[in-house]
Amino acid sequence: MTTEFRKLRWAIVAAQHRSLRQAAEILNIRQSTLSRSLRDLELQFGAILFDRTNGGTRPTEAGLEFLDAARRIVDETEAIAARLKTRSRGESGRLTIGVHSSLSAGNLRATLLDHRRHFPDVETHLVDGSSDYLISDLDSSAIDVAFVAEPNSRWRDRSLLIWNERVVAALPENHPLTGRDMVHWGELRHEALLSSQRGPGPELLKLLISKMGCSDPCQLLRHDVGLDRLLSLVGAGWGILLVLESATGAAYPGVTFREVHDAEGPTRLSFRAYWREANCNPSLRPFLDLLRERYPDLLADPGVE
Repeated sequence: MTTEFRKLRWAIVAAQHRSLRQAAEILNIRQSTLSRSLRDLELQFGAILFDRTNGGTRPTEAGLEFLDAARRIVDETEAIAARLKTRSRGESGRLTIGVHSSLSAGNLRATLLDHRRHFPDVETHLVDGSSDYLISDLDSSAIDVAFVAEPNSRWRDRSLLIWNERVVAALPENHPLTGRDMVHWGELRHEALLSSQRGPGPELLKLLISKMGCSDPCQLLRHDVGLDRLLSLVGAGWGILLVLESATGAAYPGVTFREVHDAEGPTRLSFRAYWREANCNPSLRPFLDLLRERYPDLLADPGVE
């Protein structure tokens, strides 16, 4: 605290108590030190700020005007200092997060809600995009952290394995496969599948090709639209759509969801959080700490960070 700022605070306390002795006790300083500080202010501003009598110390008219301005300066300065302290601890500020899966259900939605409860003063900005788009944004510092379905061979910086999501088939409600408890990959071979380059579409297509064992496993109907429009097309009977379980939290007319299984059971797609080690945004570290706290079981994974 600078000397001048301290003198302003001392003058405000002296005016509140109207007793140099009581004010000095509150400030834990000598009464003579406080008296000398008030005289220094009066000399500096060329005005008598306090009337000193046997009955106490009271502000003059000039003193009242001075104290009004002093309170504004002190209050604003202390508010700025408090904001800067919370920002340096990551408790306020702005955090830009890249996502490419649905937020209608699942771990990502729960994580964002938990972070908002813990850090309500952090402004969270979401950026949607494909895996490659988000990695490019991360590399250029346009975003702070990205949640991307792994693997992504382009990234050479920090990452954290966080969770996995089951793969689900979105079916028209009158489709024969809705009569099953689950769908097997082989049953999709002769179906029309909707596909998109947005969101996790490319990762799901790669997964489909690997499960089918060929580069042209079925009829693909490609559309450059978002998830909600694709699911609307499913409800209209245009085809089947592979999605992740996080997309099943919202209801779409005419759409039924079934898990997709292989011989070992449900098929899952893992997710990682990606970020730059050199990122200096104070809000990022508490967010990463929250991830580690929420998903501790995956920290033993040899590929972590």
